[in-house]
Amino acid sequence: MFTSLTIAGSDSGGGAGIQADLKTFQELDVFGMTAITAVTAQNTLGVQGVQPIPKEIIASQIDSVAQDLGVDALKTGMLFSSEIIKTVAEKIRLYGWEKVVVDPVMIAKGGAPLLQQEAITAVKELLLPCAYIVTPNIPEAEDLTGVTIHTEEDKIAAAKELIRLGVKNVIIKGGHGHESNESVDLLFDGKDTYTFTSKRIPTKNTHGTGCTFSAAITAGLAKGLSVYESVKIAKSFITAAIEEDLKLGSGHGPTNHWAFKRRTGVKI
Repeated sequence: MFTSLTIAGSDSGGGAGIQADLKTFQELDVFGMTAITAVTAQNTLGVQGVQPIPKEIIASQIDSVAQDLGVDALKTGMLFSSEIIKTVAEKIRLYGWEKVVVDPVMIAKGGAPLLQQEAITAVKELLLPCAYIVTPNIPEAEDLTGVTIHTEEDKIAAAKELIRLGVKNVIIKGGHGHESNESVDLLFDGKDTYTFTSKRIPTKNTHGTGCTFSAAITAGLAKGLSVYESVKIAKSFITAAIEEDLKLGSGHGPTNHWAFKRRTGVKI
């Protein structure tokens, strides 16, 4: 049995955060575990409230999982504050975890900030050096690096800056890009560049796509797949989830986490 831990916030609407991560782990045949960093009141219309969890409780959750169940791979999502980021980074180092996927969650789909401004520095200084893979979208990559992204060359420049900060692999997602009818994700491993292309899907129902994508990568790593194979499967997983959306809610609705397995019958 393979295990994956998500260290992230809870989404009461079920489309993002730990709820999306657990659904993804389950669909990809990995046992999912959680350390909850914040409780949010949110739905497809936006975030109505955020309550961070005390750092001592977050640390205790991580210890409980690590000391009994074991962690083949983990991902971080919404960490909210520099205090929480420091706590999580310390635990990652304590347990020597290497397969760490950092999804630098900064802004909710509806525009609400999910990371305090001063915490961006903590992400760069404390968390990114722990990351085996970081998965920013274009606005997040711009905030973390100061590089304005319009072209593939810009993505590579931003990826190189993230590598300089200590990350081993960078995938910059193309969902916010300018590639007309295509969404192009770029993977850079410090040496070579790979691209993953899918048709751009005209839909507002993309709540939780970043969480789901990074969770799918984490599941692949937990099973011993390479970075390239993990990203390739994650790209197919999230594309299916967006294409077969559930049409729930009145705002940015969730994706369909069971679409990939139902469509392909694939087990990894």
